[in-house]
Amino acid sequence: MSASTTVNALVGLSAGEPAGIGPDLCLKLASQPLGPHLVVAADRDLMKARAERLGLRYPFANYDPKRPGLGAGKPRLWHHPAAAPVRPGHLNPENSRYVLHCLDRLADACDTGIFKALVTAPVQKSVIEDAGIPFTGHTEYLAARFGVPRVVMMLVGGGLRVALATTHLPLKDVPGAISGDSLGDILDILDRSLRRDFGCTEPRILVAGLNPHAGEAGHLGREEIDVIVPALKAARARGIDAVGPLPADTLFVPQQLSGADAVLAMYHDQGLPVLKMHSFGGGVNVTLGLPIIRTSVDHGTALDRAGTGDIDTGSLQAAVVLALGMAGARHGAYSA
Repeated sequence: MSASTTVNALVGLSAGEPAGIGPDLCLKLASQPLGPHLVVAADRDLMKARAERLGLRYPFANYDPKRPGLGAGKPRLWHHPAAAPVRPGHLNPENSRYVLHCLDRLADACDTGIFKALVTAPVQKSVIEDAGIPFTGHTEYLAARFGVPRVVMMLVGGGLRVALATTHLPLKDVPGAISGDSLGDILDILDRSLRRDFGCTEPRILVAGLNPHAGEAGHLGREEIDVIVPALKAARARGIDAVGPLPADTLFVPQQLSGADAVLAMYHDQGLPVLKMHSFGGGVNVTLGLPIIRTSVDHGTALDRAGTGDIDTGSLQAAVVLALGMAGARHGAYSA
């Protein structure tokens, strides 16, 4: 979906870690055709300094939440002052609360309908933790902020949609984190989002097994027999077309994927290497189960590239375009 076919919807864009490439990406994307859809939350002086460093024109009009119509038709910047000076590539824990403050204000504006979606540039989890703030990622942070008991991480790209039953866990902790109740909730969220946000009228979901060969009838593990199969039977009884458990080593071949709308992998590195092989640099991370639409890039802060101009806006552009498409599906098209 191109910007011209989507609509006149505003997307709140968090610039993320100020010492990383997030500000650079926002500046470059604002100068592209998607720019008029964007309201970027960041420090104005930081963005002006980064534009000068990169040799770019500063593209933003000011955004005033009390007068949201001002500057319409242009990319806009919602000024939030950083706590400390920013040097590209140099993390400073003093700015961690600033990063989260920008995220909070955008999330609130999405919740009230001012913005139709939230798109996030990457943050540096370690420096937020160094500031004494417990933080495991955008997904978990936003779930806690909205009081949502369960969310689902899904990556989109390369013609694939891959959702995860577990996210950032050590491999040894994965089996204990998978239960019939959790799988049921995840399948409900995934099925609902595919219908509401992606236009799938009868979603078909392929579900991976946990163990090699999907457990080999119990000889390579009983999680499929004891947990996954009963959860899928219960989901099918609720009208969800969930197929599996399927051996992960053959799940992603074209014959299996034909006619499928999404794959549910049991853990992070079971499904995402395949998707990223097909789409890295253009993939999108989507959080399902929130009351708002939230998408993000599929890469990190790239501190070594901040302020150098050696960046690719592909993933952020894809995240904005997907967010606009989801907003159009959920809320109806907006006239350009």
